[in-house]
Amino acid sequence: MVPDAVIALGLLLTVVVFSAAAYDPTWAHLSLGVVMCLALVFRRKRPVESFGVLVLCGLVQWATGLSLTPVDVILLIGLYSISAYGSRWASRAGLAAGLLGVVLAITREFSPATDGTQAFVASLLSLSAVVVGAWAMGDVRRVRQAYVAELVERAHQAERERDQRAQLAAAEERSRIAREMHDVVAHNLSVIVVQADGGRYAGDHDPRAALDALKTIGDTGRGALAEMRRLLGVLRTADDDGDGGSIRPQPGLGTLPELVTSVRQAGLPVYLDVTGSPRPLPAGPSLAVYRVIQEALTNALKHAGPAARASVALVFDAERLTARVSDDGRGAAAPSDGLGQGLAGMRERMTMYGGTVTAGPATGGGWRVDLDLPYGEGK
Repeated sequence: MVPDAVIALGLLLTVVVFSAAAYDPTWAHLSLGVVMCLALVFRRKRPVESFGVLVLCGLVQWATGLSLTPVDVILLIGLYSISAYGSRWASRAGLAAGLLGVVLAITREFSPATDGTQAFVASLLSLSAVVVGAWAMGDVRRVRQAYVAELVERAHQAERERDQRAQLAAAEERSRIAREMHDVVAHNLSVIVVQADGGRYAGDHDPRAALDALKTIGDTGRGALAEMRRLLGVLRTADDDGDGGSIRPQPGLGTLPELVTSVRQAGLPVYLDVTGSPRPLPAGPSLAVYRVIQEALTNALKHAGPAARASVALVFDAERLTARVSDDGRGAAAPSDGLGQGLAGMRERMTMYGGTVTAGPATGGGWRVDLDLPYGEGK
């Protein structure tokens, strides 16, 4: 209401006081002007009541024979306000009241007999056009406000639906992890407790049985720890890389030499060969290629054997990047950890950018991983 009060005060000073030199206002004119300006204070908070007061003042002015003055411009402001901030029925009623006021004012101020029919019709049309223009401006404002409000509501609804989907997905994932945690902890702890009790009772009479129980406890505990690490790895955040959550640049093709060096230091000889002119890739595809090569080298380090060697070959063609990670180790005869997630993760990363990954035993022994990534899919 504060801006409307300032507008009303400005109109009161400008139209009523400062225009006194242009015409000779009476106390009736000044009183109606004050009431009309006060009605404008509520033009947005109470548009129907405010316009009703303005219409009543106009009828009083017409009924008492008071002439038109500059203060009557407030009627147009009131018509704009009820069209912009009132309901649809109030807007239409306001337009009808405005046109009725034009007819009443014209029939009293002008006469076809004395002023001429042309002047009478011109005055009627011009004032009607002003009234319709004021109403139309308010109606455009009202439609625009409704449109913006609808857009805001749609945005809020989309945010609510997104939050609900995220909450449902998180709840489903928590339930799944809780079930697995229960199975792992309940089963393995039950085995450990039973074996510990049995070993404690058999310790005095059968030391061999006690040693077997301890071995079972150790194997079961290690299996449980492996399962717990796998489950807790799902709960790690993306930026929780074991260094306290510090933010570091994402690796990519530019950091492959460092990866090869680290694998060599871990005990696996690795040779890096690059063919063609290296072509910079966007961050996403570059990281995906790096992760695939990292996973392949990690598998070679774990399963290829103590005397194995590995190689990484990158080929930058005109339209695609190909890579092969191979080793001369045990190949298909290497033991598996049973998780089976490495190759699936490689394929998911490459599929995201239109690439492919194949893996299998190499001809003549060992294991190989082939990667194919078109440049156009990564842009």
